[in-house]
Order: sequence, then C-alpha cells, then structure tokens
Amino acid sequence: MENRSQWGTRLGFLLAAIGSAVGLGNIWRFPATAFENGGGAFFVPYLFALLTAGIPLLIMEYTIGHKYRSSSPRSFSKISKGMEWIGWWQVLISFVISTYYPIIIAWSVMYAYFSLGTQWGDDPTGFFVGDFLNLADAGTFGSIVPAVMIPLLIIWVIVLFFLGRGVKKGIELANRIFIPTLFIVFLIIVIRAVTLPGAMEGLDAFFKPDWGRIADGSVWVAAYGQIFFSLSIAFAIMITYSSYLPKKSDITNNAFITGFANSSFELLAGIGVFAVLGFMAVQSNTAVSEVVAGGVGLAFMVFPEIISQMPASGFFGFLFFASLFLAGLSSMISISETYVAGLQEKFSISRGKAVVFGGGLALLVSLFYATQGGLNLLDTVDYFINNYGVALAGLFEVVAIAWFARSLKDLQNHADSVSDIKLGIWWRLCLGVITPLVLGYMMLENLRTEVSRPYEDYPIDFLFSFGWVVAIGAMFVGALLTIKKWPSKDNEA
Repeated sequence: MENRSQWGTRLGFLLAAIGSAVGLGNIWRFPATAFENGGGAFFVPYLFALLTAGIPLLIMEYTIGHKYRSSSPRSFSKISKGMEWIGWWQVLISFVISTYYPIIIAWSVMYAYFSLGTQWGDDPTGFFVGDFLNLADAGTFGSIVPAVMIPLLIIWVIVLFFLGRGVKKGIELANRIFIPTLFIVFLIIVIRAVTLPGAMEGLDAFFKPDWGRIADGSVWVAAYGQIFFSLSIAFAIMITYSSYLPKKSDITNNAFITGFANSSFELLAGIGVFAVLGFMAVQSNTAVSEVVAGGVGLAFMVFPEIISQMPASGFFGFLFFASLFLAGLSSMISISETYVAGLQEKFSISRGKAVVFGGGLALLVSLFYATQGGLNLLDTVDYFINNYGVALAGLFEVVAIAWFARSLKDLQNHADSVSDIKLGIWWRLCLGVITPLVLGYMMLENLRTEVSRPYEDYPIDFLFSFGWVVAIGAMFVGALLTIKKWPSKDNEA
C-alpha cells in the first residue's frame, strides 16, 4: 500500500526539481564562468558535460529515490548498509548550506527595497560592505546587523510554513507560484536589458567564441563544475524529491526536462547579465572585460552601480532583486526538505516536529551570518562546503554505486521499466568512468590550489575553524548518525 507523500501532478514535481536546480548560481555564477572560459566556445564542453555527467547523474538520483521511496540516507542504506553514511553526509551538507543561503535571500529582499530611490548612492561597494553590512575583519563576528536579521527571520517563516504544509500542499504549491513568476520577471529583465545602449557589445563579448580555449583542460573542468553545482546533484535533494513520485513516472524524461530547463535559464541569465554589463561598459567608456564580475560582487556591488545609470532604475532594480529572491527561495525549500525527510524517517517523528527541530536549528545557526562578520563567514563556509563537501560527496556517491555496489545495471533496469527513453551502455559508461575521473581531477585541482595559497588570503586559523572543520565535520556527523538503527516499522512502500 502506498502511504508515502506524493506530488499532486507531474508538473508539480518538475517545477519543484527545476526550482531546486535554478538558484542564485545560475544568475551570478554561470555568466562569468562562461565568459572566463572561452565565451561562446564554452558551450561545447558545457553541453558535453550536461549530457555525460549532469543528466546521467540526475537520472541516477531520480531512479534511486523512485525505486527505494525513501530519504537519501534510507535509500543508500537499502542499496548497501555500508553506504548510509553517504546519504547523511549529503543531508548534512544541505543543512550547512541552508544556514547561509537565506542570508543572501535576505540581502536580496533589502536590495529590492534599496532599489526604490537607489539608496546605495554613488558608491555601491562602500554601501554594501560599510553602511549595510558594517563588515568586520575576518575572524571577528561583531554584533547582529538588524537590517539582515529581520528579513532573515521573515524568510525562515516563509520556508518553514511551506515545509510544514507537506509535499503537495506546501512545496508543490510554493513552486507553482515561485517558478513561473521567476521566469516571467527574469524575462522582463532580459527584454529590457537587450534594448539598452551597449547591450550588443556585451552580448558580443559573451557569445564570441575563443576556440583556442577548447584544448585547455581547465575549461572542461569549469564546464563540469558548473553543471555539477547548478543541478542540485549530491545534495540529497533530487533523491528526496523523486521519492515522492508516483510509481508510474517517466524518470528519464523528467531528468532531461529538468537538465535542459536549468541550462536554458542559465543561458537566459547570461544574456541578461551581459547585456547589462555591455551597457555599463559603454556608459563608463571601458571594455566589457573590465566590468565582468561574478558571485556576491556582481549582484550587490556591480549591478547596483549599473542600475543607478539606467532609465526607470528603481523598477529595474526591484525586478532584478525580486528574481534573486524567488530563485533563492525555491532552492532554499528544496535544501531544507532533505533533512526534514531524513529526520522524519530516522527518528520516526511527525513532519511538524522534523520541521521545527531541523529548521529551527538551521535558523539559530544562520543568525551567526547576520553579524558584522557574516559576509566573511559565508564566503568561507560556502567555498569549503561546495569544493570539499558537495564535489567530494558526489565522487563518493558515484564510485560507491558504480564500483562497489555495482548497482548501475539494476538502476538502469528500473529506470527503463517506467521510462520511454531507454538507457544504453552510454549511461553506465558516463557514470562508471567519465564522471568519477572528472570529479576526481576536480578534487585534485582544488587541493593543489589550496596548498599554493590560502583562500582569499583569509587567516589560516579562520579557514581551518570555519572551512575545513565544517566540511569534514559534515562527513563525521553523517557517519555518527548511522549508529542509530532505522525504526523497524518504517515506510517501505
């Protein structure tokens, strides 16, 4: 008998999966990554990475969740008892991310408000780190910043509300609202951006191919890294979400739709961002390459400067930061659902208790990022949990399933039994050979860079305490959670 929570419709699941994949990284990470790695030529390794790693991994995680109908840790334990810790490790990684992700959403809320009247003045960078965050030195927390803490608490109320309502009435409803709205808002931004003076110069810089970069191994690593981090793979999210699918669901088709929808939004983001950067370059009489930025700097320092120079600046700024808010909120809900589902099953508690305990603990930890030292803390934790948490957990996941459990053929048979598109040997080759080699090389490159110089030249003790300890701690706590046995009457449906 099927008594597990289910999505109301296939569209509901797809919107939730796309909402998880489409996040802040699509808007501020992809455009700069593509530009720095060959412009238009980057789309060749990017598409190759999507087809050989992104979609195959999505199919694998969808199949695991659908076949075993459980949270990530429980699903891995059903494949092999010795693999449960990988599931908990991924859940702990999502927990860590859920403590700082709402901070960026809170900044977006405040900047949507600041856009009305361009309150950042003539020095957006100074306003962001000084007037707004009152940034302290690395290693110093300082006091709570009320302008960050208040929207942070509001965001947590929204997230916990939708999580508490369950899969169909909460998560699915939220994504039915947020994702179509996000696409409409961002489409308006892009249409406005491409009509700005200088937009074509920006798009030319973005799409102009540097074919000489194709032979550069670092470009291919960047492509795989972008695909890997943008599709919510190895976060325990997709396994959890697919466990709520009805038994008759086309897994392979869903994975292709999710993968291409995410990449389409990244391309749209690239067009919008570089059209605006082209406008800024023309206004300041500089080359586009001089104004390119990524990450927090692009969103909260470069973009406010551009917005100030635009006609109807307040309206455009409000739309841009509203899109960041919507993209972040849908991803935030998916990240938090991983530990809610895990706690429910492991400790046999109600959904409400899992939301209060898991979400409540994440909320308390997130307050540390709402301090004057919050930006430095966020930057450090994000770097280490992504490079030595998500990427490493993904490597362990695919190696454990392909090489040790040798479950790829079994998973392929399950996916084929419910899908129109049948998986061939290409799928097993991608996951058994290509993906482990690329992820392994990425890890070696990350470590080599780390040894050569400290990240962002932060103090070594700060990087150790809030970088390495957090990344390794997620793995350690994940292993500890396997000590407790699963309830004997857990949901096997």
